[in-house]
Amino acid sequence: MSVLEIRDLHVTVETDEGTTPILNGVTLTIRTGETHAIMGPNGSGKSTLAYTIAGHPKYTVTGGSITFDGEDVLAMSVDERARAGLFLAMQYPVEIPGVTVTNFLRTAKTAIEGEAPALRTWTKDVKESMKNLRMDPKFAQRNVNEGFSGGEKKRHEILQLELLKPKIAVLDETDSGLDVDALKIVSEGVNRAKENTGLGVLLITHYTRILRYIRPDFVHVMVAGRIAEEGGPELADRLESEGYDRYLEPVADAGA
Repeated sequence: MSVLEIRDLHVTVETDEGTTPILNGVTLTIRTGETHAIMGPNGSGKSTLAYTIAGHPKYTVTGGSITFDGEDVLAMSVDERARAGLFLAMQYPVEIPGVTVTNFLRTAKTAIEGEAPALRTWTKDVKESMKNLRMDPKFAQRNVNEGFSGGEKKRHEILQLELLKPKIAVLDETDSGLDVDALKIVSEGVNRAKENTGLGVLLITHYTRILRYIRPDFVHVMVAGRIAEEGGPELADRLESEGYDRYLEPVADAGA
């Protein structure tokens, strides 16, 4: 079993107004086989947490720690974090002109595993995963995310998840911009990856609709850069009916 431990994490970002605190003491433990949902209003720090785990240079850790199986994640480069088994599905996947989906996926798999996958087996796995995600086979020859719709970009993120087989996946608002059909297909992909590999999932979302398909074991409410409340799936159900007003009254917005 692998464990991602976040302890008293404090993170700042540079803005036009100067150094701005975003995370103000986040503590969280995620194990393989578990699904954690982080919910909260806009500007509560959810995406900052995701990018900090992944190693985005925009964010500065000013206190606390992140460890993965006892190793210091903050001392790792971005590629070292990926090789260790951490994965980020981005809210806004970037386009990579000149790099086909096929080349991108095989290069990423080679970098993580340390050797190129056997071509015959790899091709079969890619085709099967694309079929499961209802992706046109022609997408394999297109440039990464170039001209993709929002739903196609999100399916491509889950295609990476299925093929790269990380230990812990952080899904940053993977449900945003998806219609009902695409949401169901993407959710099925996440559930399939978890069933096949024992994946641990940290799912960041504003809404409960994706939680109808990806049922969380734990729900954490983030407000103003802190975890304001924790519970089981019933907490998400309560948030759907009550919203976040009860958390926002005594605190100010912490930023994006």
